[in-house]
Amino acid sequence: MLILAGTPIGNLGDASARLVETLRNADLVACEDTRTTAKLLQLLGIEERPKLLALNEHNERELAAELAERAAEGDVVLVSDAGMPGISDPGYPVVVACADTGVTVTSVPGPSAVITALAVSGLPTDRFTFEGFAPRKAGERAKLIAQLAAEPRTAVLYESPHRLAATLAEFAAAWPERRAAVCRELTKLHEETRRGTLAELAEWAADGVRGEIVIVLGGAAAVETDPADALAEVRRLVADGMRLKDATAQVAEATGLRRRDLYEAALAAH
Repeated sequence: MLILAGTPIGNLGDASARLVETLRNADLVACEDTRTTAKLLQLLGIEERPKLLALNEHNERELAAELAERAAEGDVVLVSDAGMPGISDPGYPVVVACADTGVTVTSVPGPSAVITALAVSGLPTDRFTFEGFAPRKAGERAKLIAQLAAEPRTAVLYESPHRLAATLAEFAAAWPERRAAVCRELTKLHEETRRGTLAELAEWAADGVRGEIVIVLGGAAAVETDPADALAEVRRLVADGMRLKDATAQVAEATGLRRRDLYEAALAAH
């Protein structure tokens, strides 16, 4: 089987007993960086080191089928440098290859910077979206800002400390009063969480920030929609050839109004 094993994101004390046992009994560990994993094994007191195989963004697709075959014959443990593998770290193609060939995929759950940052952010946690690393290219960043402009869910992003100030400045230019949190060095000695408006956080980060960074962005405020305007949009979509059922569903999704109410109002208006 394939075992996805979560490793500490900063504090070695977060390594679970199951993680230590799993690594100690492993014959093969596919890991993001063999040096980092070798150091982890040493710190965990695992003297008989299993075979380590480098699995990174450059070779994971190439090795996926081979690892699936090896997992069909015996246990393969997959780890990233920190956190749960496959979450903005290598692993996804191997999981797909195993799933497609009927190989069991299980996990030894562990720390995750996404969930940790969300939990301590002070922002709504009931619904959220994870956007991975913020894009580097200007066009892709502009596209992300456009996508998040009306996103009602809390958004979690990873960012490099070298680009944090620029990213927060761009976010603040778009939504200066939107609430956010910047989580730095989670679970480590100098852990810090800064909360405030994007304008406030952009000003704080302008002089530079160090460490591993997670941005948690509050969702867009709900926009009050006049039911009459929503009904007019339904009628426009129907006039353009869309089925009434589909038109009411689309407008309900965009406005937050009840689909059934829109549907009955549209029928009554005929």
